[in-house]
Amino acid sequence: MRRALLTDDFDLGWMPIYSLGYLLFLFLPVVFGFRASIWIPDGGRDGLIWPTLLSIALFLPLYFATYRATGAWRIACTLAIALLGFALMPANGFSNTYLIYACSFSAAWQTGMPAKLLAITAMLALYGLELHLLRYPMFILGITAVVGLSVFFGNHFYYRDKQKQAALRLSHEEVKRLAATAERERIGRDLHDLLGHTLSLIALKSDLAGRLLERDPAAARHEVDEVSRVAREALSQVRRAVTGIRSAGIAAELASARLLLETDGITLRHHADLPPLPAAHEVALAMCLREAVTNLQRHARATQAQVLLEADGTDVRLSVSDNGRGGDIVPGNGLDGMRERLEALGGELRVESRRGQGTRLEARLPLPPDPVPPAPMHGTIAP
Repeated sequence: MRRALLTDDFDLGWMPIYSLGYLLFLFLPVVFGFRASIWIPDGGRDGLIWPTLLSIALFLPLYFATYRATGAWRIACTLAIALLGFALMPANGFSNTYLIYACSFSAAWQTGMPAKLLAITAMLALYGLELHLLRYPMFILGITAVVGLSVFFGNHFYYRDKQKQAALRLSHEEVKRLAATAERERIGRDLHDLLGHTLSLIALKSDLAGRLLERDPAAARHEVDEVSRVAREALSQVRRAVTGIRSAGIAAELASARLLLETDGITLRHHADLPPLPAAHEVALAMCLREAVTNLQRHARATQAQVLLEADGTDVRLSVSDNGRGGDIVPGNGLDGMRERLEALGGELRVESRRGQGTRLEARLPLPPDPVPPAPMHGTIAP
């Protein structure tokens, strides 16, 4: 049930389910027989329980929708929860529980701190006015303000801490990338040593075959066959080493993209299923991926993104999409550079962006007619 209501993308575990336990405060008037308000003549339990149960039935869909919503929809769901508390107040003096939930969700708004505090202040002011009209004790407002602000700042610092942890992971990943760079340099030195040894061996056997050609053709042929065998083995070893270096390029960009987006609370899903590519193709795709993710993090105001890397027979395709604000795209040096890099290899770049529906960038490159033979890079990684 938890997975159906909140997928693992939210990385919240059971916390949202446990937080529903605060709804028990709504039933304290029933348990202790408190008078609901002056607007209910008898103040009895019959006038209290049914509005409370109805409010919970309305609250639960709003509660889970707020976790899934983004941008203006999240703000709307939060305000709807606060309005639910205002509406229940005449029947239940503990309806400030909903107002505290609203303060909690305000910390996750994608707005600045002044806007969040202004919204909380307005909700508390309206709540104080309602308390006055219903002739409730005003100390309830003080309790609500203290608890609501405590929850708000607690969640605010929790989200900030989460962003700092993501930034720390990003720095750790940078260290790993530097280590990978050092490893590639080591592989380059090994390739140099390998080719130096192999080419020396080929040269010696070729000279020997030339000297044996007239007096012992069979031995000369054997040496020529040995030269061919050594050359094929060396080519196979070089291809395996180079494939490892190339695969690390896109793999490093995907890892860096995920950590960069996590810093801003953006969930990234990515899937890679590529055949071996020439170095120029791999560099072009890696640079396009880096530029697209950077633009997404800076301008999209998204909460979810997806990266696909796949081949469809004749082309290799990179797709980067998000659920951000979308809108008109103003071409800049980044997009122009991506387009020029792709067009130089016979590819193309397409960008689709609709206001309120996110942005989708697609880069296509034609596959070379004779791909490099080592095994492809594949896999699916999800947060």
